[in-house]
Amino acid sequence: MFTAQRLDATQAVRRKKVQELVDYVHESCKSGSVVDIGQAAFTTVMNSVSNTLFSIDLAHYQSDLSQNFNKLVYIVMEEYGTPNIADYFPFLQSFDPQGIRKRITTSFEKLFNIFDGIIDERILAREKMMSKESKDLLDSLLNLAEENSSQLSLTDIKHLLLDLFLAGIDTTSSTVEWAMAELLQNPEKLTKSQTELRQVLGKDWLVQEFDIEKLPYLQAVMKETLRLHPPAPFLVPHKAETEVEMCSYLVPKSAQILVNVWAIGRDSSVWQNPTSFMPERFVESEIDVKGRDFKLIPFGAGRRICPGLPLAHRMVHLTLASLLYSFDWKLSHDLKSEDMDMTEKFGLTLHKSEPLLVIPIKV
Repeated sequence: MFTAQRLDATQAVRRKKVQELVDYVHESCKSGSVVDIGQAAFTTVMNSVSNTLFSIDLAHYQSDLSQNFNKLVYIVMEEYGTPNIADYFPFLQSFDPQGIRKRITTSFEKLFNIFDGIIDERILAREKMMSKESKDLLDSLLNLAEENSSQLSLTDIKHLLLDLFLAGIDTTSSTVEWAMAELLQNPEKLTKSQTELRQVLGKDWLVQEFDIEKLPYLQAVMKETLRLHPPAPFLVPHKAETEVEMCSYLVPKSAQILVNVWAIGRDSSVWQNPTSFMPERFVESEIDVKGRDFKLIPFGAGRRICPGLPLAHRMVHLTLASLLYSFDWKLSHDLKSEDMDMTEKFGLTLHKSEPLLVIPIKV
């Protein structure tokens, strides 16, 4: 799913979904309506991923389903990142004193019900088909499950698809929202980004994934966004396979390990002016987010690096570039850039505490 060849084959799907985002913003532009960047990006990414997995859209802009899906995913990510006293006192796990397990279980049940419906509908459709040729990941998994030697069950498929779904949507959409927020709080950076896009691509162009490599400042904006606002501030929890000594600390076997990439990105011994949004620091730098530079590892590193990194890289750049290229932007309610609320809300993923509400202006 994440190989370069497979991503190249599905780029038309992502282009179509981002164009639908641009069309939605155009309609908002005509009516002078406010756009919730986080929600709009969430719907775009959700439909892009759902088309790759199931060949269907799961929601439409401003639809109740999109907002409800967003809330379910938000609850799961927030609750997973909430400090749980039962983690420190295991005898409390059966009591669930903070109600975290109950809230997560309820949200997962609702998400599983949605996925059950999609899988059941596909199975019925396949029974009427002569060919079992795969058109998406769900077909490929169902074909694999039907092999005599396969131990893959429908439950396994449902869990795998949901894992891919949750991991890909929330992190990508929140990164786009943070990038737009930082650019709007720093108008000179916003102007610089738009100037690069419009000079390199010219007029009346649909931004394509192959354009990304021609836009060094846009790439720098995204790296700087990921440095300040990593989508998973503590990455995914790891476990020590054996006892190991690190920096004079003895880490016992089976200890849970959290890597604080949020703190690494703001470490003054590593970065100059660490709390300032300065994409220029990456313009002529060889540092990337692929796990080779430990001072910038928003997707992890090594064998456990996020497998969806290639897809996320394409999606965040394409979405942000399309929004910046196609429109000018201003904050809603005549809010000044210096008065923006940039408070972060920690969870398994890093959200903006207050949604970014902006008004698009036709170029």
